[in-house]
Amino acid sequence: MAYRVYSGPAGVSDVSLTRDNMLFKEFATLDEAFLFARHLERGGTTPLLIDGDDGTRMNKREIGEALRVGDRADVRSAR
Repeated sequence: MAYRVYSGPAGVSDVSLTRDNMLFKEFATLDEAFLFARHLERGGTTPLLIDGDDGTRMNKREIGEALRVGDRADVRSAR
């Protein structure tokens, strides 16, 4: 199983139809893909799509929401 994280510069709205020409990094687990997406955000790059062999497909908005949920969970566990 593999998960690909497609990314673009800050301000890019979404993945275009030229996804085959976009840069991506591949990971064995969805957790690793999310860790990389968080790393991208912190570095000023936008994670645009997570696409998995299992049918997982998350767009920019869905990735952002998932990362925010993780941030809130981290804050709660630190208390």
